[in-house]
Amino acid sequence: MKSGLYIVATPIGNMGDISPRAVETLHNADVIACEDTRISKKLLSLLGISLNKTFITLHDHNEDRHLKKIISVIKDENKSVALISDAGSPLISDPGYKLIRACRDENIFITTIPGCCALICALQLSGLPTNRFLFAGFLPVKDKARQDAFLEIKNLKATVVFYETAGRIVKTLETAQEVLGGREMAVAREISKIYEECITGTAEELIRHFSERGAKGEMVLMIAPAEEETTEISRAEMQNQLRQKLQTASLKSAVKEIVEEYGANKNEIYEMALGIKNEK
Repeated sequence: MKSGLYIVATPIGNMGDISPRAVETLHNADVIACEDTRISKKLLSLLGISLNKTFITLHDHNEDRHLKKIISVIKDENKSVALISDAGSPLISDPGYKLIRACRDENIFITTIPGCCALICALQLSGLPTNRFLFAGFLPVKDKARQDAFLEIKNLKATVVFYETAGRIVKTLETAQEVLGGREMAVAREISKIYEECITGTAEELIRHFSERGAKGEMVLMIAPAEEETTEISRAEMQNQLRQKLQTASLKSAVKEIVEEYGANKNEIYEMALGIKNEK
């Protein structure tokens, strides 16, 4: 196999999703650059690939140091290196871009062997608009930073995608509700595995779902695009109609009726309804 760097996508759950080309590349590569050698060796064993290879770890804490070693292996030893992550497509919220830049600077041969990516799979399952989207990686751990992240994308006219852990998903959805109100969202988890699911709804509905059933597996949180603002004239009219409907109907039903009647922004009407209820 030609010396150079091969960016290889691996399964995110179902082993049947790896391509024959990816298996062939991993089989023929002299060196495997990976995040965790234990996970990578297990993958190769399941694929029936010999472990009699050199493994080099590459993660956020050592990329600057180890990329020089990988470049030396390719240029000085004329060997092939396969770059893989623990699961999915390398470089997507994973280390590697510094290595790619360094290889390009050295005129090293680079190619990609495409395959699974949780980001794309989740978007396909969500039912949210896919013509324009932003991938924002993992959400911050600290409350203030997480809130700022949602404020930053609040008015973005594109579907926004985040990665999140199961342990933080409910808390994250609570923050999303505070900032984004009743905007449509989706959470996909366990993609390609036995318990795969993609739940859509408001943050309130998703919080209830995961609070009742528990949250397990890797999570992908998707948020629908911001909608156009409603004119001030129709706002006053809708507010009056909404106030009347809330006297006899639930908040959810009243919001739904106004949205359907006026073709209004669901998030805006939801926030308007909350304001009317708080007045009482």
